[in-house]
Parts: sequence; C-alpha cells; structure tokens
Amino acid sequence: MKIVIAGAGEVGSHLAKMLSGEANEITVIDERQERLDALSTTCDAITVEGNPSAIKVLHDAGVENADLFIAVNPSESQDVNIVSAMLAKKMGSKKATARINNEEYLSYENKYMFTEMGIDLMFYPEKIAANEIVDLLKRTAATDSMDFARGKLQVAVFKLEDESSLIGMNMAEFSAVAAEEGHNFRVVAIARGNETIIPKFDTKFKYHDLVFIVSKREGMPLLMKYIGKRDIEVKNVMILGGSPIGEMVARQMSKQLDNIKIIEMNKAKCVELSAKLPDNVTVVNGDGRNSDMLIEESIKEFDAFVAVTNSSETNILACVAAKRLGVARTIAEVENLEYIRLAESMGVDAVINKKLITAGRIYKFTLSNKVRFIKYMSGTNAEVLEYIVAPDSAITKCQLKDMKFPQNAIIGGLIRGNDSMIAVGNTQIEAYDRVAVFALPEAVKAVDKFFK
Repeated sequence: MKIVIAGAGEVGSHLAKMLSGEANEITVIDERQERLDALSTTCDAITVEGNPSAIKVLHDAGVENADLFIAVNPSESQDVNIVSAMLAKKMGSKKATARINNEEYLSYENKYMFTEMGIDLMFYPEKIAANEIVDLLKRTAATDSMDFARGKLQVAVFKLEDESSLIGMNMAEFSAVAAEEGHNFRVVAIARGNETIIPKFDTKFKYHDLVFIVSKREGMPLLMKYIGKRDIEVKNVMILGGSPIGEMVARQMSKQLDNIKIIEMNKAKCVELSAKLPDNVTVVNGDGRNSDMLIEESIKEFDAFVAVTNSSETNILACVAAKRLGVARTIAEVENLEYIRLAESMGVDAVINKKLITAGRIYKFTLSNKVRFIKYMSGTNAEVLEYIVAPDSAITKCQLKDMKFPQNAIIGGLIRGNDSMIAVGNTQIEAYDRVAVFALPEAVKAVDKFFK
C-alpha cells in the first residue's frame, strides 16, 4: 500500500515505523525538518517538508495515488488534520483519517457530516485512552481486556503472581483441569520478558508471566480462581494530572462514584477543572510526585490511583509510590514504549499508551474489509483482531486442526448468532461467524488472507 502520514510527532513516527515494516510505501509530511531527519534514522520513509494543508505539499507527497492518508499532527493541530484529510480525499486518496481533540465531532450526526466530506475515520486518542482506563477500573483483576459481542466472549490479560495455581503447570494440564469443571479457556499468548510466546501443549506457565486468555463471560469467575486474582470494588479514585485524559476519566467515573480527587500542579488548570467538573470531583493544587503530599490527601483511603501527567516517568513512579502506600489498583499512562515493560515489572497494575491505541484503529485500514476491530494488548507486540468471515473464504474450508494457519497466530474463539464458542481443534468456522484472532505482527498479513 502507498500510505501518506501528515505529522512526524510521536504518533506519526510510531505509525511510520510500524507500517513501513509491512512492505508498505510510506511518505511522511511535516513542517519541521528536524522531526523528519530524526524519523529517517529509524524508518524507511520518503519525507516531505511543508504544511500538510497546502495543496502543493500534498501533491509533492503523492496523495492522489495514496491508498491511505493519515493526519496525525499533535492534538492542537486539529484543524490542520481535518483540512488536510479532506483535501487528500478530494485529490484522490482512497481513504483518509484524521486525529481530533473535540468530543463534539464524534457524535453520530457530526461523524456522518465528516464522512460526507470525505473523512473515513476520526480518532481522539485521549478519549479512547480515557475509555480504556474506565474499563480497567471496572475489571480490576486484569491488566488489560477486550470484549466481543458485548462481553459474550472476552480476552483478558493476567499477571501470574505467587498465589496463582497455574505456575508450574503446562498448557495440557491447565486444559484438563478446566475441562473437569466444565469450562473451556483458550490461552492465546504468554508475554515473558521481551518475548511473546504462542503457546503449545507443553508450554509451562512461569512466575510473572503475562497470560492472554479467551473465555466466555460465565467462565471468568472460575478462571480468576486459577489465576489467583479477584476483582476489587472501586469506590473512590485519585487521579494524578488534570490532562484531557484525567478530566474525561473523572467525568465518566463521577456518574458511578461518590469520591474522585484530581491532583494537578498548575493552579490555573485547577481553577478551570473545578468549574467544569461535577461537585463530587475534588481538584487539589499540588505536586503528586511528593509522597508526603499524597499521604496528606489521604491516598490510603482510595481504592484506585490513575497517573496521567505528560511525563511517563512521573506516572510510573507515582503509581509505584501509591502501591507502596496501600492502593489496590494503579494505572499509568506510559507514552515511552520502552518503559511499558519496566512499569509492569515495577508493580504498576495496568498501562495505557496512546500510540498503541491509535495504531490499532488505523492499522485496520491496511487490512481487508472483513476486519471489524483491532487492538494492541499491553505487555506484548501482538494484536487481537476481530473478523467477520466471508462466504467461501479459506478459513471455512476445514476444521482448525487441519488448517495450515500461520504459526505465529492463533484463533481464540468465535461468535455465531447468539452463541459464543472457545476455538478448539475440531472447530469448523462458518460464513458470517465473528472470529477473535491473536497474531504477532509478522503473521497478520498471512492471517488476513484466510478471511478474504
């Protein structure tokens, strides 16, 4: 595919590196040559200096022949993203997407209006991140999760601690124990150190493994018993950072909780948040990096601590401090990809990364139109994809055990009508099934061919 990316900031650079590894032809536009120079050292991409909303610059980048145009200038450049995406589509780009920073644009009526103007997808990374955090506050046993068909089938990520009975078991033993109690689970991956393992029957579980498991909704309580985890009822939340993510989390959780507290260093921002947020959200001006300050604000009385400042280091260390002060659930926004595993190894319960969230939304456009959804799960470089099976596609031709499915991919489960099923060797996939696939990056294109 020919892909043009407008914006060589953090999100644009990450997308360029990821998509260039898929044998795509990548062109990146940015007004700052130093950003383009930095990108060129790590990514095989054509670079064009200039304003992406200028027609000449778009011509120079070849948008008229592009399969996909991605406008991901920083959030304050929302207008530039919208204009450049509209122009690119009018000039011949097959698909166009734009990063925005305004929730109003995401309402049904307004999304339809932008679609009419040529923008195929608008994404608000901070809004998506806030939604992820709210979900994680509802499911406190998992480090990450994903639902299919409104939760009938679930993918959850668990970290194996001392209390887990899985440690030392292999896959075959776990499957046998689960079958005795009448439940089927599908372990689709194990993240161990810097390695992601697609498990075999003799793969053993080890201490501190991140285990990715597909289960039916009714099987989750039993699954958590094996893992040695339990959900914590979150009654109050402390949020470090009055960023857009912090504000949106506070606003959403204020409808369910009585006590939410935001710690923010900028006094003017505190005044603004106090005026905008509901009465059950308390905003405190102070430095949340200081443990004494957190103690003064009664952090020990809170069930969950969410750190969403603009510093990954601050967020990680604040969560570590909160954990040591007795907070049961900690969530950190970590934008430095190299710090994600570090945060998990230091005891942070869950990590949110806007670049990975955004990449999942956009990567879908490079695959077949049978992909409904794609998500990067924290702690691994693999992806969870949801496909709708096309009639006569290769995946319907035989049972899974006879299918020469890519080695670095695995089918976890499927939805057929109102029924959810865990995938096993004799499962026969049918047309219009919704199928959950877990795949390492190098296998995604090969997986895609099975569903066309």
